[in-house]
Amino acid sequence: MEKIIYALWKKDTQTGDEFREELRTQLCPGLRRDNIHTMRLCVSDSGVAPASAYRIENAKPVADAILSVWVDTAIARTEIEKSLQQYTEKYAGYLVTESEPLPNRTHPPAKNERTFGMNQVVFLQKPERLSFDEWITTWHGSHTDVAIDTQSTFGYRQNVVARALTPDAPACDAIVEENFPEAAIHSRAAFYDAEGNPELQQEREKLMMESCMRFIDFDKIDCVPMSEYVIS
Repeated sequence: MEKIIYALWKKDTQTGDEFREELRTQLCPGLRRDNIHTMRLCVSDSGVAPASAYRIENAKPVADAILSVWVDTAIARTEIEKSLQQYTEKYAGYLVTESEPLPNRTHPPAKNERTFGMNQVVFLQKPERLSFDEWITTWHGSHTDVAIDTQSTFGYRQNVVARALTPDAPACDAIVEENFPEAAIHSRAAFYDAEGNPELQQEREKLMMESCMRFIDFDKIDCVPMSEYVIS
Protein backbone atom coordinates (compact mmCIF):
# COMPACT_ATOMS: atom_id res chain seq x y z
CA MET A 1 0.00 0.00 0.00
CA GLU A 2 1.16 3.55 -0.75
CA LYS A 3 0.23 6.96 0.64
CA ILE A 4 -0.24 9.98 -1.60
CA ILE A 5 -0.72 13.51 -0.30
CA TYR A 6 -2.34 15.99 -2.65
CA ALA A 7 -1.94 19.69 -1.89
CA LEU A 8 -5.08 21.45 -3.11
CA TRP A 9 -5.81 25.06 -4.03
CA LYS A 10 -9.35 26.45 -4.10
CA LYS A 11 -10.84 28.67 -6.74
CA ASP A 12 -10.59 32.40 -6.04
CA THR A 13 -14.36 32.68 -5.87
CA GLN A 14 -14.64 30.14 -3.02
CA THR A 15 -14.41 30.58 0.72
CA GLY A 16 -12.55 28.01 2.76
CA ASP A 17 -15.84 26.66 4.09
CA GLU A 18 -17.30 26.32 0.61
CA PHE A 19 -14.16 24.52 -0.56
CA ARG A 20 -14.31 22.18 2.45
CA GLU A 21 -17.92 21.23 1.84
CA GLU A 22 -17.39 20.63 -1.87
CA LEU A 23 -14.40 18.39 -1.15
CA ARG A 24 -16.03 16.59 1.76
CA THR A 25 -19.48 16.01 0.30
CA GLN A 26 -18.78 15.75 -3.43
CA LEU A 27 -15.14 14.95 -4.23
CA CYS A 28 -14.40 12.41 -1.52
CA PRO A 29 -17.57 10.31 -1.88
CA GLY A 30 -16.91 10.11 -5.61
CA LEU A 31 -13.36 8.87 -5.03
CA ARG A 32 -14.36 5.80 -3.04
CA ARG A 33 -14.36 3.66 -6.18
CA ASP A 34 -10.85 4.65 -7.25
CA ASN A 35 -8.46 2.16 -5.62
CA ILE A 36 -8.61 4.06 -2.30
CA HIS A 37 -8.66 2.40 1.12
CA THR A 38 -8.73 5.46 3.40
CA MET A 39 -8.77 9.25 3.03
CA ARG A 40 -7.91 12.13 5.33
CA LEU A 41 -8.96 15.64 4.34
CA CYS A 42 -7.58 18.80 5.96
CA VAL A 43 -8.87 22.25 4.97
CA SER A 44 -8.10 25.81 6.02
CA ASP A 45 -11.57 27.02 7.00
CA SER A 46 -13.44 29.17 9.52
CA GLY A 47 -13.02 26.52 12.20
CA VAL A 48 -9.33 27.40 12.51
CA ALA A 49 -9.50 31.09 11.57
CA PRO A 50 -8.55 32.22 15.11
CA ALA A 51 -5.22 30.40 14.63
CA SER A 52 -4.27 32.54 11.62
CA ALA A 53 -1.36 34.02 13.58
CA TYR A 54 0.32 30.60 13.38
CA ARG A 55 0.41 30.72 9.58
CA ILE A 56 3.78 30.90 7.83
CA GLU A 57 3.50 31.48 4.09
CA ASN A 58 6.54 31.44 1.84
CA ALA A 59 4.84 29.73 -1.08
CA LYS A 60 2.57 32.03 -3.06
CA PRO A 61 -0.14 30.97 -2.77
CA VAL A 62 0.06 28.39 0.00
CA ALA A 63 -2.18 25.31 -0.35
CA ASP A 64 -5.72 25.61 1.00
CA ALA A 65 -6.13 21.91 1.77
CA ILE A 66 -4.46 18.53 1.67
CA LEU A 67 -6.01 15.19 0.78
CA SER A 68 -4.21 12.06 1.94
CA VAL A 69 -5.16 8.84 0.17
CA TRP A 70 -3.97 5.30 0.83
CA VAL A 71 -3.96 3.23 -2.35
CA ASP A 72 -2.80 -0.18 -3.53
CA THR A 73 -0.53 1.54 -6.02
CA ALA A 74 0.18 5.15 -6.93
CA ILE A 75 0.45 4.04 -10.55
CA ALA A 76 -3.36 3.79 -10.76
CA ARG A 77 -4.21 7.39 -9.88
CA THR A 78 -5.48 8.74 -13.21
CA GLU A 79 -9.13 8.76 -12.17
CA ILE A 80 -8.31 10.38 -8.84
CA GLU A 81 -6.55 13.25 -10.56
CA LYS A 82 -9.34 13.67 -13.11
CA SER A 83 -11.69 14.25 -10.18
CA LEU A 84 -9.27 16.66 -8.53
CA GLN A 85 -9.24 18.75 -11.70
CA GLN A 86 -12.99 19.27 -11.36
CA TYR A 87 -12.92 20.54 -7.78
CA THR A 88 -9.71 22.54 -7.47
CA GLU A 89 -7.95 25.47 -9.09
CA LYS A 90 -4.82 23.34 -9.06
CA TYR A 91 -3.30 20.41 -7.17
CA ALA A 92 0.10 18.85 -6.55
CA GLY A 93 0.67 15.20 -5.68
CA TYR A 94 3.44 13.68 -3.58
CA LEU A 95 4.22 10.05 -2.85
CA VAL A 96 5.22 9.89 0.82
CA THR A 97 6.40 7.52 3.51
CA GLU A 98 4.46 8.07 6.74
CA SER A 99 5.85 7.79 10.26
CA GLU A 100 3.42 8.28 13.14
CA PRO A 101 5.36 8.77 16.39
CA LEU A 102 2.23 10.00 18.19
CA PRO A 103 -0.98 8.28 17.03
CA ASN A 104 -4.18 10.10 17.90
CA ARG A 105 -5.63 7.95 20.66
CA THR A 106 -6.77 10.87 22.84
CA HIS A 107 -9.44 12.22 20.51
CA PRO A 108 -10.15 9.42 18.00
CA PRO A 109 -11.77 10.91 14.90
CA ALA A 110 -15.32 9.98 14.01
CA LYS A 111 -15.69 9.03 10.38
CA ASN A 112 -16.74 11.94 8.16
CA GLU A 113 -16.86 14.36 11.09
CA ARG A 114 -14.49 17.15 12.08
CA THR A 115 -11.65 15.92 14.28
CA PHE A 116 -11.35 17.68 17.63
CA GLY A 117 -9.06 20.73 17.62
CA MET A 118 -6.91 21.62 14.64
CA ASN A 119 -4.42 19.92 12.38
CA GLN A 120 -1.36 22.08 11.77
CA VAL A 121 -0.01 21.14 8.33
CA VAL A 122 3.60 22.05 7.57
CA PHE A 123 5.39 21.83 4.21
CA LEU A 124 9.18 21.53 4.56
CA GLN A 125 12.24 21.59 2.34
CA LYS A 126 15.54 20.02 3.35
CA PRO A 127 18.17 22.72 3.89
CA GLU A 128 20.99 22.57 1.37
CA ARG A 129 23.50 22.66 4.23
CA LEU A 130 22.39 19.18 5.35
CA SER A 131 22.69 15.80 3.67
CA PHE A 132 19.54 13.72 3.63
CA ASP A 133 20.92 11.47 6.38
CA GLU A 134 21.81 14.46 8.58
CA TRP A 135 18.40 16.00 8.00
CA ILE A 136 16.36 12.89 8.73
CA THR A 137 18.50 11.93 11.73
CA THR A 138 18.05 15.36 13.28
CA TRP A 139 14.33 15.47 12.58
CA HIS A 140 13.36 11.90 13.42
CA GLY A 141 16.21 11.09 15.77
CA SER A 142 16.06 13.99 18.21
CA HIS A 143 13.53 16.64 17.23
CA THR A 144 10.56 14.28 17.47
CA ASP A 145 10.82 14.04 21.25
CA VAL A 146 11.30 17.80 21.56
CA ALA A 147 8.14 18.48 19.55
CA ILE A 148 6.05 16.04 21.59
CA ASP A 149 7.47 17.18 24.94
CA THR A 150 7.10 20.94 24.36
CA GLN A 151 3.68 21.13 22.68
CA SER A 152 0.13 20.03 23.39
CA THR A 153 -0.02 17.75 20.36
CA PHE A 154 -2.11 14.60 20.59
CA GLY A 155 -1.33 13.39 17.05
CA TYR A 156 1.87 13.67 15.02
CA ARG A 157 2.55 12.33 11.52
CA GLN A 158 5.81 12.82 9.62
CA ASN A 159 5.51 12.33 5.85
CA VAL A 160 8.79 12.21 3.96
CA VAL A 161 8.34 12.90 0.26
CA ALA A 162 9.67 10.09 -1.92
CA ARG A 163 8.92 11.95 -5.13
CA ALA A 164 6.53 14.41 -6.70
CA LEU A 165 3.83 12.74 -8.79
CA THR A 166 2.49 15.70 -10.74
CA PRO A 167 4.15 18.17 -13.11
CA ASP A 168 5.23 21.51 -11.63
CA ALA A 169 4.62 20.40 -8.04
CA PRO A 170 6.21 22.92 -5.66
CA ALA A 171 9.49 21.79 -4.11
CA CYS A 172 8.71 19.83 -0.96
CA ASP A 173 10.67 17.24 1.01
CA ALA A 174 8.26 16.59 3.87
CA ILE A 175 4.71 17.26 4.99
CA VAL A 176 3.95 17.29 8.73
CA GLU A 177 0.51 16.83 10.31
CA GLU A 178 0.15 17.78 13.99
CA ASN A 179 -3.12 17.55 15.91
CA PHE A 180 -3.62 20.20 18.60
CA PRO A 181 -6.50 20.62 21.07
CA GLU A 182 -9.22 23.20 20.57
CA ALA A 183 -7.70 25.54 23.17
CA ALA A 184 -4.52 25.81 21.10
CA ILE A 185 -6.48 27.49 18.31
CA HIS A 186 -7.08 30.46 20.58
CA SER A 187 -4.08 30.44 22.91
CA ARG A 188 -0.35 30.20 22.36
CA ALA A 189 0.00 29.13 25.98
CA ALA A 190 -2.35 26.19 25.29
CA PHE A 191 -0.36 25.44 22.12
CA TYR A 192 2.67 24.84 24.35
CA ASP A 193 0.63 23.14 27.07
CA ALA A 194 1.65 25.87 29.50
CA GLU A 195 -1.54 27.71 30.41
CA GLY A 196 -1.09 29.91 33.46
CA ASN A 197 2.69 29.48 33.36
CA PRO A 198 4.33 32.11 31.11
CA GLU A 199 7.83 31.04 32.14
CA LEU A 200 7.17 27.46 31.03
CA GLN A 201 5.63 28.68 27.80
CA GLN A 202 8.68 30.82 27.04
CA GLU A 203 11.03 27.94 27.86
CA ARG A 204 9.15 25.46 25.67
CA GLU A 205 8.85 27.88 22.76
CA LYS A 206 12.59 28.54 22.93
CA LEU A 207 13.41 24.82 23.01
CA MET A 208 11.09 24.16 20.08
CA MET A 209 12.46 26.98 17.92
CA GLU A 210 16.08 26.06 18.65
CA SER A 211 15.38 22.45 17.70
CA CYS A 212 13.57 23.44 14.49
CA MET A 213 16.43 25.68 13.40
CA ARG A 214 18.72 22.64 13.26
CA PHE A 215 16.88 21.11 10.29
CA ILE A 216 14.50 23.76 8.91
CA ASP A 217 15.14 26.93 6.89
CA PHE A 218 12.29 29.23 7.87
CA ASP A 219 12.26 30.93 4.49
CA LYS A 220 11.37 27.54 2.96
CA ILE A 221 8.51 26.45 5.16
CA ASP A 222 4.74 26.83 5.00
CA CYS A 223 2.59 26.27 8.07
CA VAL A 224 -1.21 26.19 7.78
CA PRO A 225 -3.79 25.48 10.52
CA MET A 226 -6.52 23.24 9.11
CA SER A 227 -9.65 21.35 10.12
CA GLU A 228 -9.32 17.58 9.73
CA TYR A 229 -11.80 14.99 8.49
CA VAL A 230 -11.15 11.25 8.28
CA ILE A 231 -13.29 9.98 5.43
CA SER A 232 -14.81 6.51 5.71
